[in-house]
Amino acid sequence: MMKSNEKGIPIINDAAEETTTQTLYGYHMEVVEYLSIAEPNVWGGDTEASEEGISLLISRKLVNLMDGDVRYLREARKSSFDISVELAAAKVASLTLPPPSTVTSASDSACLPTFLFSNGLKLQGTYVLLRYIGRVANLYGQDPFESSQIDQWLEYTPVLSVGSEFENACNYIDNYLQTRTFLVGYSLSIADIAIWSGLAGTGLRWESCRKSKKFPNVVRWFNSIFDEYSEALNEVMSTYVGKKGLVKPAAAKPKGQQVVSGDNPEKGKASSKPSSEVDLPGAEIGKVCLRFAPEPSGYLHIGHSKAALLNQYFAQRYQGRLIVRFDDTNPSKESNEFVDNLLKDIDTLGIKYETITHTSDYFPQLMEMAENLICQGKAYVDDTPREQMQKERMDGIESNCRSNSVAENLKLWKEMIAGSERGLQCCVRGKLDMQDPNKSLRDPVYYRCNPVPHHRIGSKYKIYPTYDFACPFVDSVEGITHALRSSEYHDRNAQYDRIQADMGLRKVHLYEFSRLNMVYTILSKRHLRWFVENGKVDGWDDARFPTVQGIVRRGLKVEALVQFILEQGASKNLNLMEWDKLWTINKKIIDPVCPRHTAVIEEHRVPLTLTDGPKQPFVRIIPRHKKHEGAGEKATTYTNRIWVDHADAELISVNEEITLMDWGNAIVKEIEKDQNGKVTHLSGVLHLEGSVKTTKLKLTWLPDTSELVNLTLVDFDYLITKKKLEEGESFQDVLNPFTKKETAALGDSNMRNLKRGEILQLERKGYFRCDAPFVRPSKPVVLFAIPDGRQATSLK
Repeated sequence: MMKSNEKGIPIINDAAEETTTQTLYGYHMEVVEYLSIAEPNVWGGDTEASEEGISLLISRKLVNLMDGDVRYLREARKSSFDISVELAAAKVASLTLPPPSTVTSASDSACLPTFLFSNGLKLQGTYVLLRYIGRVANLYGQDPFESSQIDQWLEYTPVLSVGSEFENACNYIDNYLQTRTFLVGYSLSIADIAIWSGLAGTGLRWESCRKSKKFPNVVRWFNSIFDEYSEALNEVMSTYVGKKGLVKPAAAKPKGQQVVSGDNPEKGKASSKPSSEVDLPGAEIGKVCLRFAPEPSGYLHIGHSKAALLNQYFAQRYQGRLIVRFDDTNPSKESNEFVDNLLKDIDTLGIKYETITHTSDYFPQLMEMAENLICQGKAYVDDTPREQMQKERMDGIESNCRSNSVAENLKLWKEMIAGSERGLQCCVRGKLDMQDPNKSLRDPVYYRCNPVPHHRIGSKYKIYPTYDFACPFVDSVEGITHALRSSEYHDRNAQYDRIQADMGLRKVHLYEFSRLNMVYTILSKRHLRWFVENGKVDGWDDARFPTVQGIVRRGLKVEALVQFILEQGASKNLNLMEWDKLWTINKKIIDPVCPRHTAVIEEHRVPLTLTDGPKQPFVRIIPRHKKHEGAGEKATTYTNRIWVDHADAELISVNEEITLMDWGNAIVKEIEKDQNGKVTHLSGVLHLEGSVKTTKLKLTWLPDTSELVNLTLVDFDYLITKKKLEEGESFQDVLNPFTKKETAALGDSNMRNLKRGEILQLERKGYFRCDAPFVRPSKPVVLFAIPDGRQATSLK
């Protein structure tokens, strides 16, 4: 590093060689100098670093965490220009930067953070650099509209530094975040970083509002980002936002001393990196094409969701294309019902795809390819019985048909196409290597006969390609550059490559990610189908099922599922995941916004007579959520006779003061019990002047009126009793006999207005989703219990 004689400006030279190459963004430029102001007294006294400067530091650190390090940037084919800008952004944020609105002259502009490029051009200004980092790190929206929304938030950020407008700004952001996890779209963006920094940078002013609970949605959002990226943000907060809210320099790091060369990928490397942040081999920006290819033989489940979301993630990251393809090669298992519901599930997940295709679109070309391989001696027709064929493949024994002539093979091939009795005895096999240690290469089946009509094209064909044959063909001809496959296909990757090579087609890169396995959960569609067909569940959308429709019906928010899946990422490490983590994420999303209601278990409910209670019932309008105005209001009726849960009544002692929630205190004077010692009636008096802080029991209650709503509270357990099935173990041996429990209850009158799908909290009972709304008094409202990540699930 060298230092100029004017204004103490440090000049940091990038060690990388200057080169000029054609890129997607025009000619390549390198940052050769990073100019910044570092006057000796910049941190003196009460001087505070700007919120914009903190934004740049945070953005750089999050780029490190989310996009990895220099090695990632190089492997992703980004230029040294991109690398240098990102690395320099870390230096920019450690300085006192005037907001853009204060720059009024050329001399002022010299104080802005600046990147000087090898061709003499430069970038200047905090928000210019922040936007650039957003574009480089894919934090600038998924489309032009989202990018424009981010621009709006960047322009709004300076309001947070205006003391008189701070609380109004917080209120605006709080209202905006009522139903949102991020400011723009469904993932972190530069907008979140800028607003987060604007709040954090105000120090005590924000901490005061944060503790006052005035802005619950902002606090939820702020804490969520802080929890997710605590490593980077803790360093920023501790370094630049002190205990008194003053921005201070790091004592151990003199300004302008740390330089990270683009030639050394290990320097400045983040210590942790989400496993989704890996690189596709040979991927080029704008040239990547991926496919999500479900078989229409069931509904989408949580495992498929991982594949779908990872495909979308990489398509967006590389600014590429995503195709949805239905792998419809087995008419015995497939139906239009499954196609329709798969599309519904894909839409639920928010998957954005370019087009929909079907493997059946390529049946003519696939048949032609099979015949060509037969003519080339790379495939043959085999009439060996299935069980014998399986045994021979395991033992490495060649079929007697392997040496058939091309003419004999073509004759049997025609019989297969016709679906004749002789043809039905045959299949087409690839002639690969029967002695290969990888058994998937031991002459796999390419085509089979099946007289069952196809759900899409009817009875046109009597033969259908196997997945192993069709997939490498269609992937190549559709222009797929990278095929993402779960680790269960690992042994068949070599088969995929060999078949593609035999076909003479363009090679498709395979990328393997770990299959998502959940405890106590079956993900095999064949096994899930067994539960449906044998009446063990109510359908593919049963709340006990791991299907997208099932878990959403249980009360899972799609945002929680997306966050959970992307946190697992594209790692190849095999993990058995707990459901608790997913439900914990879900709770963080629903708790700040879902309305509160009251219910009392109907069985053995206990009346409490308040002798000095209101002789005539009266009604008060109170919030459905005390911290979230958007939840609306509810009417609560107050009477001299109320209902409490039997379990609560058993805890009360004579002359004990209790708190009746949303009313006040009362003193229980008498307790009546039956011959078995169960409480049957309570009597007491109101003590509304009493302090709720002194009571041990805070009880929910309902008025004894005819307006109460009949409820059925439904809780669920896992379908099997074992966390993980061992290889060869049958799921039918570990079926859970108790998977559903229904409890009759009474709910407050406001629950007549619940809509199907609405999520609520029954105070002191947990979270629920309305599965069947109010129709008539004799038909209960059905509420499904939503796990919160802490509750025991056993219903025994």
